[in-house]
Amino acid sequence: MALLTTIAAMCLITSSPASAFVLHTPLARHGTRTAIRPLRVDMHSEGNVQELWLPGQGNKPDTAHAEQQLWLPSSQHVTRRNALRYSVLATGAAACSPMAAQASQGRDLPSLSVQAPKSSSVTLKNGGGKFPLVSFGLQVYDDEKARKYTLMALEAGVRNFFASVLAGNQKGFAKAIAESGIPREELYICGSVVSNRAKGFNPAYKATAKGCAENMEAFGVGGIDYLDQIMLDYPCQDTSGILGQWKAFEEMKEQGLTKSLSVSNFSPEQIDCILDDEEVSTYPCVNQLPFNLAVNGKVPGWGGSAVAVVQANKDRNCLVQAWAPLGGSTGKFNKKIQTACSTIGAKYDKTASQVALRWILQCGASFSTCSTKQEHFEEDLDIFDFDIESQDMLTLNTLMGRVAVQ
Repeated sequence: MALLTTIAAMCLITSSPASAFVLHTPLARHGTRTAIRPLRVDMHSEGNVQELWLPGQGNKPDTAHAEQQLWLPSSQHVTRRNALRYSVLATGAAACSPMAAQASQGRDLPSLSVQAPKSSSVTLKNGGGKFPLVSFGLQVYDDEKARKYTLMALEAGVRNFFASVLAGNQKGFAKAIAESGIPREELYICGSVVSNRAKGFNPAYKATAKGCAENMEAFGVGGIDYLDQIMLDYPCQDTSGILGQWKAFEEMKEQGLTKSLSVSNFSPEQIDCILDDEEVSTYPCVNQLPFNLAVNGKVPGWGGSAVAVVQANKDRNCLVQAWAPLGGSTGKFNKKIQTACSTIGAKYDKTASQVALRWILQCGASFSTCSTKQEHFEEDLDIFDFDIESQDMLTLNTLMGRVAVQ
C-alpha cells in the first residue's frame, strides 16, 4: 500500500491512495523498466477509475479528463524528469504483474528513453546498412559479465555491438539483448568467425560454415535469429582458403542469417582476392583494423598514414573500424600522446580519450571500444558535438613523426 501511495503521489494524482491496479494490456516484451508496450493501468479508488496512458495506445487522453489522466511521452521526447516519472509507472505495473515484477528486479536494465547521439551513423556499402560509428566490442570474460556490461552499454546509449567468438561470451551478450526489451531493429549486432588456421578451400569452407552455425546457436539463447553483420576475425594465409571462408559467409547471407559481411585484419591483397574473384557476388563492407594514434603510419599490412589507410579501404568500399582505439592490446599511449590529447581536450572541454576517439572519426573511420563502467560508455558517445580544428589535427597526425595525407 505504501508503494502504491508513493506512486500515486509521484505521478501527481491527487485522489486518495489507489486500492487496486488492473492491467488491461500485457507487456509485449518484458525485462526492461521502460519496455512497456500499449498499456492501460486503472487505479481504483472509491469507485473511480483513473487512467494512465502510454505511447502506442492511440490518441492522447481527452483534455477534458486531464485531471484524471497522465500522458507519458514517447522515447523521442523524454526529458530526465519525464524518464523518472516513466520508470515510476513501470514500477507500478510491476506491482500488479508477476511478469513485470520479475522484469523490474533487474536494476541494471536499460531505459528506452536513451537515444543515440545525432550524426553518429553512416550508411555502409555492400548492403551493410545504417552503421553506428561507436561500437561496444565485448572482451574476454564470462557470460554474466558480458550480460552486465552489455546492459550497461545499452543504458548509456550504445546500439552497435561486436560480439566476437574470441571473447567466448556470445550467450551472455544475447541474454542481455533479450532482457533489455529494446526492439531488435534498433540494434546493430555483429558476430565473428575464426577459421584462419584452415588451409585450402574445402577445409576453410567447412570450418567457417561450422563457425557461422555456432554463432547462431549462441545468439539464439537471446532470441537473436539474424545478424546485421558477420565478420571474419582473421584471413587464411592462402587465397584459396580465403575464398573458402568467403563462400561459407555468402551462404550464411543467402540463408537470411546475416545482412552483410565484413573482415578483420585483412591486408589490401587479401581483400582484393575476394573482390577479384568472378564467383563472388557479395563483398565486405567493413575492415576492422588496429587503428589509433600510436599505430598511425604503421597499421599492419597497410602502412601509410591513418587517412591513407582509410582511403585505401574506402576504395574497396570498406569502412575502417578501429579495434584498440585507445591503445589497448596494441600498447598504451606514450606520454607524448597522452599530453597532446589532454592539452587539446582542454580546449574543447573534452577528455584525452574523447580527443583520441574523435581523431579516429575525423580520419574517416569508426571504432569499437570496451569498458566496464557506464560513465566511460557515455564518454565514448559524447564526441559528436565538436570538431578538432585543422592545426590540432596536424599536431595529432605528427605525434608518431608522420604527417597525414589530406
